[in-house]
Amino acid sequence: MSESCVPVCGGAFESIPIIDLEDAFSEDEALRRALAQQIRVACMDVGFFYVKNHGISQHCLDEVLKVNKEYYSLPAEEKMKLYHMTTPNFRGYSPPLEANIQPGNKGDLHEGFRIGWEEKSGHPVIQNASSDGVMAGANVWPDTPEDFRTACMDYYHAALSIGKKLFCLFALALDLPETYFNDKTVYSAATMRTLHYPPQPDAPDDKILGIGAHTDFVCFTILWQQIGIEALQVLNSHEQWINVPPLPGTLVINLGDQFARWTNDIFKSTVHRAINRNIVDRYSIALFFSTDYEVNIEPMHTCVTAERPAAYPAITAGEYVKQRLKAMYNE
Repeated sequence: MSESCVPVCGGAFESIPIIDLEDAFSEDEALRRALAQQIRVACMDVGFFYVKNHGISQHCLDEVLKVNKEYYSLPAEEKMKLYHMTTPNFRGYSPPLEANIQPGNKGDLHEGFRIGWEEKSGHPVIQNASSDGVMAGANVWPDTPEDFRTACMDYYHAALSIGKKLFCLFALALDLPETYFNDKTVYSAATMRTLHYPPQPDAPDDKILGIGAHTDFVCFTILWQQIGIEALQVLNSHEQWINVPPLPGTLVINLGDQFARWTNDIFKSTVHRAINRNIVDRYSIALFFSTDYEVNIEPMHTCVTAERPAAYPAITAGEYVKQRLKAMYNE
């Protein structure tokens, strides 16, 4: 096993590390490798970390928040015109309490709107179905707000650029060539959900949370949280819920199950949940990064030894995502 695949500790963290991404854009390889070393520790220890100096402008964030506040204030019947169970592969609107990601709970108290990759400008374009596989399907867009698509696509592509850079840093963190993931992420298999969590200040039923305890089922997630409204919590190895408050100028990165499978559980996919105990609505945006959907996900040779045999069979990324989405919506 390579040195980078030796776990750092048992996940008994009490806070989430903050990592400065400024050196990710440096031409100095030594600086990029040093940054990757910080990410490696966070991935093995916590599975979550904040990033600052990520490059997304405040204007972009303000605009996407504005249109989502407008969208989620629309009547339910208007939003249900793009109900995600009537569109290809869960694109569009999902109402509150429809999903139940934590077995034994009564539903997740949030509503969301899911989109996939398309060109930022011009007419919406679906990527080639041969590259999309089982997750093929065009985005759907509401008529109101008028600038909903523009604001969401601006944010999507800004966050997509961060995700591409993170794949390079994850490769270095695993003692792999910096370009290792390039041919596995050609078609930007990234799905975005804008999310609205109604307030639950005095929720009488602990079986109804904003979203129940779960792990994400992609490689990693980039999360923007609305400043001033806490909701996200991460579970450490002592079964303690650690708060992940929104910090100005940061995004939250968390690893998902695909990376756990790929690294043979060296990188952690950490359980988390969200509960809006505030008296105001909460908005967030999650961009879920997978590889291209036809890529096989199986333990990397650098993370498999006789003492640590491969724990997972191979499965394509698209099939894995689709299986997990079906389970989430009890389909």
